Amino acid sequence: MATAILVTAIKKRFCLNQEVIKGIQMRRFMKTGLWALAIGLLPATGLAQELDGADTAWIMTSTALVLFMTIPGLSLFYGGLVRVRNVLSVLMQCFAITCVASIVWLVCGYSLAFGEGNAFIGDLSNVMFAGIQEDTVSGSIPESVFALFQMTFAIITPALIFGGFAERVKFGSVMLFSIFWLLLVYVPITHWVWGGGWLGSMGLLDFAGGTVVHITAGVAALVCAMQIGSRSGFNKTPMPPHNMTMTITGAGMLWVGWFGFNGGSALAANGDAGMAMLVTHISAAAGSISWMMMEKLKFGKPSVLGIVTGMVAGLGTITPASGFVGPGGALVIGLVAGAVCFLATQYIKRVLEIDDSLDVFPVHGVGGMLGTFFAGIFASAGLGVFSGQGYNAGMTMGSQIGVQLIGIISTVVYTAILTFIIVKVVTALTGFRVTEEDETSGLDLVLHDERGYDI
Repeated sequence: MATAILVTAIKKRFCLNQEVIKGIQMRRFMKTGLWALAIGLLPATGLAQELDGADTAWIMTSTALVLFMTIPGLSLFYGGLVRVRNVLSVLMQCFAITCVASIVWLVCGYSLAFGEGNAFIGDLSNVMFAGIQEDTVSGSIPESVFALFQMTFAIITPALIFGGFAERVKFGSVMLFSIFWLLLVYVPITHWVWGGGWLGSMGLLDFAGGTVVHITAGVAALVCAMQIGSRSGFNKTPMPPHNMTMTITGAGMLWVGWFGFNGGSALAANGDAGMAMLVTHISAAAGSISWMMMEKLKFGKPSVLGIVTGMVAGLGTITPASGFVGPGGALVIGLVAGAVCFLATQYIKRVLEIDDSLDVFPVHGVGGMLGTFFAGIFASAGLGVFSGQGYNAGMTMGSQIGVQLIGIISTVVYTAILTFIIVKVVTALTGFRVTEEDETSGLDLVLHDERGYDI
Protein backbone atom coordinates (compact mmCIF):
# COMPACT_ATOMS: atom_id res chain seq x y z
CA MET A 1 0.00 0.00 0.00
CA ALA A 2 2.81 2.41 0.92
CA THR A 3 4.51 1.73 -2.37
CA ALA A 4 1.33 2.37 -4.31
CA ILE A 5 0.91 5.71 -2.58
CA LEU A 6 4.51 6.60 -3.38
CA VAL A 7 4.07 5.71 -7.03
CA THR A 8 0.95 7.87 -7.23
CA ALA A 9 2.74 10.83 -5.66
CA ILE A 10 5.66 10.55 -8.03
CA LYS A 11 3.30 10.36 -10.96
CA LYS A 12 1.64 13.60 -10.00
CA ARG A 13 4.86 15.39 -9.27
CA PHE A 14 6.64 14.55 -12.44
CA CYS A 15 3.65 14.57 -14.76
CA LEU A 16 4.29 11.08 -16.03
CA ASN A 17 1.67 8.47 -16.54
CA GLN A 18 1.62 5.33 -14.43
CA GLU A 19 3.22 3.18 -17.07
CA VAL A 20 6.24 5.49 -17.42
CA ILE A 21 6.83 5.53 -13.67
CA LYS A 22 6.64 1.77 -13.39
CA GLY A 23 8.91 1.38 -16.42
CA ILE A 24 11.61 3.57 -14.88
CA GLN A 25 11.34 1.75 -11.57
CA MET A 26 11.62 -1.65 -13.22
CA ARG A 27 14.78 -0.74 -15.14
CA ARG A 28 16.45 0.66 -12.07
CA PHE A 29 15.54 -2.35 -9.94
CA MET A 30 16.91 -4.68 -12.59
CA LYS A 31 20.20 -2.74 -12.69
CA THR A 32 20.63 -3.08 -8.93
CA GLY A 33 19.65 -6.74 -8.76
CA LEU A 34 16.37 -6.12 -6.93
CA TRP A 35 14.06 -7.61 -9.54
CA ALA A 36 12.43 -9.98 -7.08
CA LEU A 37 11.75 -7.14 -4.66
CA ALA A 38 10.17 -5.08 -7.43
CA ILE A 39 7.86 -7.95 -8.32
CA GLY A 40 6.77 -8.24 -4.70
CA LEU A 41 6.20 -4.55 -4.10
CA LEU A 42 4.61 -3.21 -7.30
CA PRO A 43 1.01 -3.93 -8.28
CA ALA A 44 0.55 -6.87 -10.58
CA THR A 45 -1.08 -4.79 -13.27
CA GLY A 46 1.09 -2.84 -15.69
CA LEU A 47 4.37 -4.60 -14.93
CA ALA A 48 4.99 -5.56 -18.50
CA GLN A 49 6.27 -2.68 -20.56
CA GLU A 50 4.61 -2.37 -23.92
CA LEU A 51 5.49 0.05 -26.65
CA ASP A 52 2.62 2.37 -27.51
CA GLY A 53 2.76 3.41 -31.14
CA ALA A 54 0.70 6.56 -30.68
CA ASP A 55 2.77 7.77 -27.72
CA THR A 56 5.99 7.00 -29.54
CA ALA A 57 4.91 8.78 -32.71
CA TRP A 58 3.86 11.87 -30.75
CA ILE A 59 7.11 12.14 -28.77
CA MET A 60 9.16 11.60 -31.93
CA THR A 61 7.18 14.41 -33.55
CA SER A 62 7.63 16.60 -30.47
CA THR A 63 11.36 15.96 -30.54
CA ALA A 64 11.56 17.18 -34.11
CA LEU A 65 9.46 20.24 -33.21
CA VAL A 66 11.73 21.22 -30.31
CA LEU A 67 14.86 20.85 -32.45
CA PHE A 68 13.04 22.92 -35.08
CA MET A 69 12.77 25.66 -32.45
CA THR A 70 16.56 26.03 -32.30
CA ILE A 71 17.48 25.35 -35.88
CA PRO A 72 16.02 27.14 -37.72
CA GLY A 73 13.55 28.95 -35.38
CA LEU A 74 15.77 30.60 -32.77
CA SER A 75 18.55 31.02 -35.33
CA LEU A 76 16.35 33.18 -37.56
CA PHE A 77 14.71 34.97 -34.62
CA TYR A 78 18.05 36.01 -33.14
CA GLY A 79 19.72 36.48 -36.52
CA GLY A 80 17.24 39.12 -37.59
CA LEU A 81 17.56 41.03 -34.32
CA VAL A 82 21.32 41.72 -34.55
CA ARG A 83 23.11 44.15 -36.85
CA VAL A 84 23.92 43.06 -40.37
CA ARG A 85 27.63 42.58 -39.67
CA ASN A 86 26.90 39.93 -37.03
CA VAL A 87 24.10 37.86 -38.55
CA LEU A 88 26.26 34.89 -39.54
CA SER A 89 27.93 34.74 -36.15
CA VAL A 90 24.53 34.31 -34.49
CA LEU A 91 23.43 31.61 -36.92
CA MET A 92 26.79 29.88 -36.46
CA GLN A 93 26.52 29.93 -32.69
CA CYS A 94 23.03 28.39 -32.74
CA PHE A 95 24.19 25.67 -35.11
CA ALA A 96 27.40 24.94 -33.21
CA ILE A 97 25.69 24.87 -29.82
CA THR A 98 23.30 22.29 -31.25
CA CYS A 99 26.27 20.09 -32.12
CA VAL A 100 28.22 20.61 -28.88
CA ALA A 101 25.22 20.17 -26.57
CA SER A 102 24.25 16.95 -28.36
CA ILE A 103 27.66 15.41 -27.70
CA VAL A 104 27.72 16.56 -24.08
CA TRP A 105 24.29 15.00 -23.57
CA LEU A 106 25.48 11.73 -25.12
CA VAL A 107 28.71 11.50 -23.14
CA CYS A 108 27.37 12.14 -19.67
CA GLY A 109 24.66 14.83 -19.60
CA TYR A 110 21.71 12.49 -19.86
CA SER A 111 23.11 10.09 -17.30
CA LEU A 112 23.83 12.81 -14.75
CA ALA A 113 20.42 14.41 -15.30
CA PHE A 114 18.23 11.30 -15.24
CA GLY A 115 20.39 8.66 -13.58
CA GLU A 116 19.29 7.44 -10.17
CA GLY A 117 22.10 9.17 -8.22
CA ASN A 118 20.98 11.21 -5.24
CA ALA A 119 18.83 14.27 -4.54
CA PHE A 120 21.27 16.61 -6.26
CA ILE A 121 22.84 14.78 -9.20
CA GLY A 122 22.39 11.57 -11.14
CA ASP A 123 24.88 8.74 -11.58
CA LEU A 124 27.02 7.58 -14.51
CA SER A 125 25.08 4.44 -15.34
CA ASN A 126 24.04 5.76 -18.77
CA VAL A 127 27.35 7.29 -19.91
CA MET A 128 27.47 7.21 -23.71
CA PHE A 129 23.82 6.10 -23.53
CA ALA A 130 24.91 2.79 -22.05
CA GLY A 131 22.00 0.42 -21.64
CA ILE A 132 19.85 2.16 -24.22
CA GLN A 133 19.11 -0.33 -27.00
CA GLU A 134 16.52 -0.59 -29.75
CA ASP A 135 14.22 -2.56 -27.48
CA THR A 136 14.77 -0.54 -24.28
CA VAL A 137 11.37 0.78 -23.30
CA SER A 138 10.67 3.62 -20.87
CA GLY A 139 7.03 3.22 -20.04
CA SER A 140 5.21 3.35 -23.34
CA ILE A 141 8.00 4.88 -25.45
CA PRO A 142 11.53 3.79 -26.38
CA GLU A 143 14.13 5.17 -23.99
CA SER A 144 16.09 6.34 -27.02
CA VAL A 145 13.19 8.64 -27.91
CA PHE A 146 12.97 9.96 -24.35
CA ALA A 147 16.73 10.63 -24.26
CA LEU A 148 16.59 12.40 -27.62
CA PHE A 149 13.57 14.47 -26.59
CA GLN A 150 15.40 15.65 -23.50
CA MET A 151 18.49 16.34 -25.61
CA THR A 152 16.59 18.98 -27.57
CA PHE A 153 15.87 20.83 -24.30
CA ALA A 154 19.57 20.73 -23.45
CA ILE A 155 20.28 22.20 -26.90
CA ILE A 156 17.92 25.17 -26.83
CA THR A 157 18.73 26.34 -23.28
CA PRO A 158 22.36 27.45 -23.83
CA ALA A 159 21.34 28.73 -27.26
CA LEU A 160 18.92 31.10 -25.53
CA ILE A 161 21.65 32.38 -23.23
CA PHE A 162 24.01 33.82 -25.82
CA GLY A 163 21.29 36.27 -26.84
CA GLY A 164 22.25 38.14 -23.67
CA PHE A 165 25.78 38.86 -24.91
CA ALA A 166 25.38 38.70 -28.69
CA GLU A 167 27.60 40.77 -31.01
CA ARG A 168 30.64 41.02 -28.74
CA VAL A 169 32.07 37.63 -27.76
CA LYS A 170 34.46 35.09 -29.23
CA PHE A 171 33.05 31.99 -30.90
CA GLY A 172 35.37 29.58 -29.07
CA SER A 173 34.52 31.17 -25.72
CA VAL A 174 30.80 30.64 -26.34
CA MET A 175 31.42 26.97 -27.06
CA LEU A 176 33.54 26.47 -23.95
CA PHE A 177 31.02 28.35 -21.83
CA SER A 178 28.19 26.19 -23.18
CA ILE A 179 29.97 22.96 -22.22
CA PHE A 180 30.76 24.11 -18.68
CA TRP A 181 27.31 25.60 -18.20
CA LEU A 182 25.44 22.52 -19.38
CA LEU A 183 27.36 20.23 -17.03
CA LEU A 184 27.45 22.51 -13.99
CA VAL A 185 24.08 24.30 -14.20
CA TYR A 186 21.60 22.73 -16.60
CA VAL A 187 22.24 19.08 -15.76
CA PRO A 188 22.01 19.41 -11.95
CA ILE A 189 18.85 21.53 -12.04
CA THR A 190 17.26 19.12 -14.52
CA HIS A 191 17.93 16.34 -12.04
CA TRP A 192 16.51 18.41 -9.18
CA VAL A 193 13.23 18.93 -10.99
CA TRP A 194 12.70 16.01 -13.39
CA GLY A 195 15.28 13.38 -12.56
CA GLY A 196 14.24 12.37 -9.06
CA GLY A 197 15.91 15.24 -7.22
CA TRP A 198 14.92 17.30 -4.22
CA LEU A 199 12.72 19.90 -5.92
CA GLY A 200 10.64 17.27 -7.67
CA SER A 201 10.31 15.36 -4.41
CA MET A 202 8.96 18.50 -2.74
CA GLY A 203 6.22 18.66 -5.37
CA LEU A 204 7.46 21.51 -7.56
CA LEU A 205 5.16 22.09 -10.52
CA ASP A 206 7.28 22.59 -13.62
CA PHE A 207 5.72 20.79 -16.52
CA ALA A 208 8.04 21.74 -19.37
CA GLY A 209 10.90 23.88 -18.09
CA GLY A 210 10.05 27.13 -16.30
CA THR A 211 12.91 26.55 -13.88
CA VAL A 212 15.00 24.11 -15.90
CA VAL A 213 15.05 26.11 -19.14
CA HIS A 214 13.72 29.66 -18.84
CA ILE A 215 14.87 30.81 -15.40
CA THR A 216 18.30 29.26 -15.86
CA ALA A 217 18.75 30.75 -19.34
CA GLY A 218 17.45 34.17 -18.32
CA VAL A 219 19.53 34.47 -15.16
CA ALA A 220 22.64 33.19 -16.93
CA ALA A 221 22.15 35.73 -19.74
CA LEU A 222 21.83 38.56 -17.21
CA VAL A 223 24.95 37.53 -15.30
CA CYS A 224 26.92 37.21 -18.54
CA ALA A 225 25.73 40.59 -19.84
CA MET A 226 26.75 42.29 -16.60
CA GLN A 227 30.19 40.68 -16.47
CA ILE A 228 31.09 40.97 -20.15
CA GLY A 229 29.86 44.53 -20.44
CA SER A 230 27.79 46.45 -22.95
CA ARG A 231 28.30 46.66 -26.68
CA SER A 232 30.27 49.67 -27.84
CA GLY A 233 27.81 52.56 -28.21
CA PHE A 234 25.02 50.94 -26.20
CA ASN A 235 22.25 53.45 -25.37
CA LYS A 236 24.17 56.08 -27.41
CA THR A 237 24.11 54.67 -30.92
CA PRO A 238 20.93 53.14 -32.43
CA MET A 239 21.20 49.35 -32.80
CA PRO A 240 18.00 48.35 -34.60
CA PRO A 241 17.37 44.81 -35.87
CA HIS A 242 18.74 44.44 -39.36
CA ASN A 243 16.01 42.14 -40.73
CA MET A 244 12.59 42.01 -39.06
CA THR A 245 11.33 39.73 -41.85
CA MET A 246 13.83 37.11 -40.68
CA THR A 247 12.87 37.68 -37.05
CA ILE A 248 9.13 37.27 -37.50
CA THR A 249 9.73 34.15 -39.61
CA GLY A 250 11.80 32.66 -36.81
CA ALA A 251 9.16 33.71 -34.30
CA GLY A 252 6.49 31.81 -36.23
CA MET A 253 8.70 28.72 -36.13
CA LEU A 254 9.12 29.12 -32.38
CA TRP A 255 5.35 29.31 -31.87
CA VAL A 256 4.75 26.14 -33.87
CA GLY A 257 7.68 24.32 -32.29
CA TRP A 258 6.46 25.16 -28.79
CA PHE A 259 3.60 22.69 -29.22
CA GLY A 260 6.25 19.97 -29.07
CA PHE A 261 8.05 21.70 -26.22
CA ASN A 262 5.01 21.76 -23.94
CA GLY A 263 2.71 19.14 -25.45
CA GLY A 264 5.51 16.61 -25.71
CA SER A 265 6.31 16.97 -22.01
CA ALA A 266 3.23 14.86 -21.25
CA LEU A 267 5.32 11.97 -22.62
CA ALA A 268 2.16 10.49 -24.13
CA ALA A 269 -0.48 11.19 -26.75
CA ASN A 270 -3.28 11.93 -24.31
CA GLY A 271 -5.49 14.62 -22.85
CA ASP A 272 -2.64 16.17 -20.87
CA ALA A 273 -0.74 16.75 -24.10
CA GLY A 274 -3.82 18.19 -25.78
CA MET A 275 -4.55 20.60 -22.94
CA ALA A 276 -0.90 21.64 -22.77
CA MET A 277 -1.03 22.54 -26.47
CA LEU A 278 -4.28 24.46 -26.04
CA VAL A 279 -3.10 26.59 -23.12
CA THR A 280 0.24 27.17 -24.85
CA HIS A 281 -1.50 28.67 -27.86
CA ILE A 282 -3.81 30.84 -25.76
CA SER A 283 -0.97 32.23 -23.67
CA ALA A 284 1.11 33.05 -26.75
CA ALA A 285 -1.78 34.96 -28.32
CA ALA A 286 -2.55 36.79 -25.08
CA GLY A 287 1.10 37.69 -24.56
CA SER A 288 1.29 39.24 -28.03
CA ILE A 289 -1.87 41.28 -27.48
CA SER A 290 -0.74 42.47 -24.05
CA TRP A 291 2.70 43.56 -25.30
CA MET A 292 1.11 45.42 -28.23
CA MET A 293 -1.21 47.27 -25.87
CA MET A 294 1.72 48.29 -23.66
CA GLU A 295 3.61 49.61 -26.70
CA LYS A 296 0.55 51.51 -27.85
CA LEU A 297 0.24 53.16 -24.47
CA LYS A 298 3.93 54.05 -24.18
CA PHE A 299 5.00 54.77 -27.78
CA GLY A 300 1.72 55.48 -29.58
CA LYS A 301 1.91 52.51 -31.97
CA PRO A 302 2.56 48.77 -31.83
CA SER A 303 5.60 47.23 -33.51
CA VAL A 304 6.38 43.97 -35.26
CA LEU A 305 9.21 43.43 -32.80
CA GLY A 306 6.75 43.92 -29.97
CA ILE A 307 4.17 41.43 -31.19
CA VAL A 308 6.73 38.65 -31.62
CA THR A 309 8.48 39.41 -28.33
CA GLY A 310 5.15 39.35 -26.53
CA MET A 311 4.46 35.97 -28.11
CA VAL A 312 7.73 34.59 -26.78
CA ALA A 313 6.96 36.04 -23.35
CA GLY A 314 3.57 34.31 -23.35
CA LEU A 315 5.12 31.02 -24.45
CA GLY A 316 7.93 31.10 -21.91
CA THR A 317 5.60 32.04 -19.07
CA ILE A 318 3.03 29.31 -19.73
CA THR A 319 5.70 26.61 -20.07
CA PRO A 320 6.00 25.52 -16.41
CA ALA A 321 2.22 25.72 -15.91
CA SER A 322 1.12 24.19 -19.21
CA GLY A 323 0.36 20.74 -17.78
CA PHE A 324 -1.53 22.04 -14.76
CA VAL A 325 -3.72 25.00 -15.78
CA GLY A 326 -6.82 25.42 -17.90
CA PRO A 327 -7.64 27.84 -20.74
CA GLY A 328 -8.88 30.57 -18.39
CA GLY A 329 -5.70 30.48 -16.35
CA ALA A 330 -3.64 30.51 -19.55
CA LEU A 331 -5.39 33.69 -20.68
CA VAL A 332 -4.51 35.46 -17.44
CA ILE A 333 -0.93 34.16 -17.52
CA GLY A 334 -0.41 35.35 -21.09
CA LEU A 335 -1.85 38.81 -20.46
CA VAL A 336 0.26 39.31 -17.35
CA ALA A 337 3.35 37.94 -19.11
CA GLY A 338 3.14 40.42 -21.97
CA ALA A 339 2.74 43.43 -19.66
CA VAL A 340 5.27 42.44 -16.99
CA CYS A 341 7.95 41.29 -19.43
CA PHE A 342 7.53 44.52 -21.40
CA LEU A 343 8.07 46.60 -18.27
CA ALA A 344 11.02 44.41 -17.27
CA THR A 345 12.62 44.95 -20.69
CA GLN A 346 12.31 48.73 -20.38
CA TYR A 347 13.67 48.69 -16.83
CA ILE A 348 16.69 46.52 -17.63
CA LYS A 349 17.74 48.55 -20.66
CA ARG A 350 16.67 52.10 -19.77
CA VAL A 351 17.02 52.27 -16.00
CA LEU A 352 19.69 49.71 -15.12
CA GLU A 353 21.41 50.15 -18.51
CA ILE A 354 22.34 46.48 -18.75
CA ASP A 355 22.98 45.41 -22.33
CA ASP A 356 21.07 42.14 -22.45
CA SER A 357 21.28 42.30 -26.23
CA LEU A 358 18.19 40.29 -27.16
CA ASP A 359 16.21 40.65 -23.91
CA VAL A 360 16.77 37.12 -22.65
CA PHE A 361 16.38 37.88 -18.94
CA PRO A 362 13.29 40.13 -19.06
CA VAL A 363 11.49 37.74 -21.41
CA HIS A 364 12.66 34.25 -20.45
CA GLY A 365 13.96 34.83 -16.92
CA VAL A 366 11.10 37.00 -15.69
CA GLY A 367 8.61 34.95 -17.71
CA GLY A 368 9.90 31.69 -16.23
CA MET A 369 9.57 33.07 -12.69
CA LEU A 370 6.05 34.34 -13.34
CA GLY A 371 4.94 31.07 -14.89
CA THR A 372 6.42 28.94 -12.13
CA PHE A 373 4.67 31.11 -9.53
CA PHE A 374 1.34 31.16 -11.39
CA ALA A 375 1.40 27.37 -11.69
CA GLY A 376 0.93 27.29 -7.93
CA ILE A 377 -2.21 29.43 -8.26
CA PHE A 378 -3.99 28.39 -11.44
CA ALA A 379 -3.44 24.66 -10.90
CA SER A 380 -6.19 24.97 -8.30
CA ALA A 381 -9.43 23.17 -9.11
CA GLY A 382 -11.47 25.72 -7.14
CA LEU A 383 -11.21 28.83 -9.33
CA GLY A 384 -14.29 28.33 -11.48
CA VAL A 385 -13.64 29.08 -15.14
CA PHE A 386 -10.00 29.75 -14.26
CA SER A 387 -9.49 26.33 -12.62
CA GLY A 388 -6.69 23.93 -13.46
CA GLN A 389 -6.07 20.22 -12.92
CA GLY A 390 -5.83 20.35 -9.11
CA TYR A 391 -2.96 20.00 -6.65
CA ASN A 392 -1.11 16.94 -5.46
CA ALA A 393 -2.66 15.12 -2.53
CA GLY A 394 -2.22 17.07 0.69
CA MET A 395 -1.25 20.31 -1.05
CA THR A 396 -3.10 23.61 -0.71
CA MET A 397 -2.63 26.79 -2.68
CA GLY A 398 -0.51 28.22 0.11
CA SER A 399 1.75 25.19 0.44
CA GLN A 400 2.07 24.85 -3.34
CA ILE A 401 3.03 28.50 -3.75
CA GLY A 402 5.63 27.98 -1.03
CA VAL A 403 7.17 25.11 -2.97
CA GLN A 404 7.10 27.15 -6.19
CA LEU A 405 8.92 30.03 -4.50
CA ILE A 406 11.57 27.65 -3.17
CA GLY A 407 12.05 26.33 -6.70
CA ILE A 408 12.37 29.85 -8.14
CA ILE A 409 14.77 31.15 -5.51
CA SER A 410 17.02 28.09 -5.48
CA THR A 411 17.23 28.05 -9.28
CA VAL A 412 18.03 31.77 -9.46
CA VAL A 413 20.71 31.66 -6.76
CA TYR A 414 22.42 28.50 -7.98
CA THR A 415 22.39 29.61 -11.62
CA ALA A 416 23.72 33.09 -10.82
CA ILE A 417 26.61 31.83 -8.68
CA LEU A 418 27.72 29.06 -11.02
CA THR A 419 27.35 31.21 -14.14
CA PHE A 420 29.47 33.94 -12.52
CA ILE A 421 32.21 31.41 -11.81
CA ILE A 422 32.04 29.88 -15.30
CA VAL A 423 32.36 33.29 -16.99
CA LYS A 424 35.41 34.06 -14.85
CA VAL A 425 37.02 30.73 -15.75
CA VAL A 426 36.30 31.06 -19.48
CA THR A 427 37.60 34.64 -19.48
CA ALA A 428 40.81 33.50 -17.80
CA LEU A 429 41.27 30.65 -20.27
CA THR A 430 40.36 32.27 -23.58
CA GLY A 431 39.29 35.84 -23.02
CA PHE A 432 35.56 36.10 -23.55
CA ARG A 433 35.12 39.38 -25.38
CA VAL A 434 36.46 40.47 -28.75
CA THR A 435 38.39 43.72 -29.08
CA GLU A 436 36.57 46.99 -29.75
CA GLU A 437 38.12 47.04 -33.22
CA ASP A 438 36.82 43.56 -34.00
CA GLU A 439 33.40 44.47 -32.63
CA THR A 440 33.27 47.46 -34.96
CA SER A 441 34.36 45.38 -37.95
CA GLY A 442 31.70 42.77 -37.22
CA LEU A 443 31.97 39.20 -36.00
CA ASP A 444 31.04 37.69 -39.36
CA LEU A 445 34.30 38.82 -40.94
CA VAL A 446 36.49 38.72 -37.85
CA LEU A 447 35.51 35.27 -36.59
CA HIS A 448 34.39 33.47 -39.74
CA ASP A 449 35.78 35.46 -42.68
CA GLU A 450 32.35 35.49 -44.31
CA ARG A 451 29.50 37.91 -44.97
CA GLY A 452 25.83 37.32 -44.41
CA TYR A 453 24.87 39.25 -47.52
CA ASP A 454 26.75 39.89 -50.76
CA ILE A 455 25.73 43.50 -51.31
